[in-house]
Amino acid sequence: VQLQASGGGLVQAGASLRLSCAASGRTFSGIHMGWFRQAPGKEREFVAGINWSGSGGGTYYADSVKGRFTISRDNAKNTVYLQLNSLKPEDTAVYYCAADSFNVRIAPMWWGQGTQVTVSS
Repeated sequence: VQLQASGGGLVQAGASLRLSCAASGRTFSGIHMGWFRQAPGKEREFVAGINWSGSGGGTYYADSVKGRFTISRDNAKNTVYLQLNSLKPEDTAVYYCAADSFNVRIAPMWWGQGTQVTVSS
């Protein structure tokens, strides 16, 4: 699976952004998708995940973004989205999309190249 992330940018605190991640190379069917982020000097951390629709399509979030970020997927477009609302300076990071056939939260098999999100105060 090849993943291409886009949609990052520089915004002020309180603003919104929508990240997109387009998948190609194999069927989107059965693939669980997720987003991670890595801030400067910190380890990469899980942000949000969404299961394959055939597995219930459940979503789950890191506590730090719950209620502000929303993950969704469009299977017809092989694309997963991350809506970022009420952004805070601490959300500044490179955001990566990821995919896996079993558990995207633990050790995803496929990674996108990352898109920078910068939130100014």
